[in-house]
Amino acid sequence: MSVRRASDRLSTAVTGIVRRDEPLARRTTYRIGGPAALYIECDTLSSIGKALDILSEEGIEWTVLGRGSNVLASDEGYDGAVIVLGREFKRHRVEGDRIRTGSGVVLAAIVRDAYSRGLGGLEFAAGIPGTVGGALAMNAGSRDAWIGSLVDTVTLWVPGVGLRSFHHREIEWGYRSTDLVSRGVVVESELRLHEADRETVRRVTDACLTARRATQPVGTANAGSVFKNPQGDSAGRLIEACGFKGRYRGGAQVSEIHANFIINTGDARAADVLGLISEIREAVSQTYGIELEAEIRFLGRRTEA
Repeated sequence: MSVRRASDRLSTAVTGIVRRDEPLARRTTYRIGGPAALYIECDTLSSIGKALDILSEEGIEWTVLGRGSNVLASDEGYDGAVIVLGREFKRHRVEGDRIRTGSGVVLAAIVRDAYSRGLGGLEFAAGIPGTVGGALAMNAGSRDAWIGSLVDTVTLWVPGVGLRSFHHREIEWGYRSTDLVSRGVVVESELRLHEADRETVRRVTDACLTARRATQPVGTANAGSVFKNPQGDSAGRLIEACGFKGRYRGGAQVSEIHANFIINTGDARAADVLGLISEIREAVSQTYGIELEAEIRFLGRRTEA
């Protein structure tokens, strides 16, 4: 593996940005993380293909990052390449009751567009951070609704194959999970909404946003829900019942607003967050016999909490 050689090759092959040793603290909503060996912002489809070919030839691991809203990056950094979708993937358009959107589009942008046009279906996503691609990859949503239910097709760049479109029924949709990441790079999708009364869409969207702001630590450095809710219960309730609400470890704190959020109070390290995660898992397991499963993604040399 030669990061330097890969960087040189990528710089001449890719339309976009190529950097070495890019701090992941700049690229995640946690504001935590050491350097990624390579940072590649691809502005075009052909750049994705060229980048993946070069990384494969150089034996360098890679991952796709949106706005880093569901990621905890290692303090030691990531030995691979972080790929970000640039200019060509930050566009969307509305066609009747459908939205065709690039994966680099911020989710809030299509929520606002649906809101302004009186299209229903995306109200639940008000206030969810991140990009459309990231939301699709983890089937983001609320307790009662999720983005996968709106998907008609998803287009991926499959390494060694190229562009391939998958219909909703060809994708494995789970609770906060899909099989999209294992197949390739999500580049575009088509969401199917429905015509609705504009005032009703506005009211429901505003209510969802207000509820999220009232029950989650909006405005703090965090990565969203740390754990998936176990079937029939709430991770936040279990964590709070075990006495962790407000608990500190280093610069990390279990939110006093919602116990399933761990926030960076300013100088937290990944080790602090991982320490709290381990303590919480052990306490919930011993008290309730429930093994909490992480919802956030770990990136870097230490990948297990």
